[in-house]
Amino acid sequence: MTNARAFAALSDPTRRQVFERLSDGPRAVGELADGLPVSRPAVSQHLKVLKEAGLVTDRAEGTRRVYQIDPHGLGQIRAWFDRFWDQALTAFAAEAERAEREGDDDQ
Repeated sequence: MTNARAFAALSDPTRRQVFERLSDGPRAVGELADGLPVSRPAVSQHLKVLKEAGLVTDRAEGTRRVYQIDPHGLGQIRAWFDRFWDQALTAFAAEAERAEREGDDDQ
């Protein structure tokens, strides 16, 4: 999975809603479609895009397909964000140390 593909998949508001509904645990397409302003076949298409992006997995349960968030795909997105968070924290620490040194020099 590429991050670009995952972000593109999540850029659609309805698809994001479907994905967020899976945060409570695995669900069948019918359960996911309940209350959404799109048809069950449309939800299936959204799930297909999410699956191709590596964000969800599915399994057969009788005659239904049950979907859940793929922790590996979500972990890759988190790792991408963590990289920026780590850089921001490093930059903040360096700036705080610089400001402290400058404050010590003024005394």
